Amino acid sequence: MLGSQLRSRKPRILCLHGFRTSGEILKKMMGKWPDAVLEKFDFDFPDALFPAKGKSDIEGLYDPPYYEWYQVNKVECFNFEECIAYIEDYMIKHGPFDGLLGFSQVK
Repeated sequence: MLGSQLRSRKPRILCLHGFRTSGEILKKMMGKWPDAVLEKFDFDFPDALFPAKGKSDIEGLYDPPYYEWYQVNKVECFNFEECIAYIEDYMIKHGPFDGLLGFSQVK
């Protein structure tokens, strides 16, 4: 029974947006993909845990709010463990997922 359920549903893809953007922005960007691709998958677009702490390169192109998965400077990475825990928890609560699509976090 479970095998037939898995074959009958679309593959679910967890989509993690890029640096200082959002799940909604990534969804809009991917909406430009061909329908022949989009209709074959079920995409999930969560927002990162942390509000952006600086200017987004997409201001003026897409409306806020903007988010970051974690913060980085030239020497250190901050809140990375919290980011991983958040994604793990999200996957448990909203999964299962069959794949992952990620857009660059670091500029």
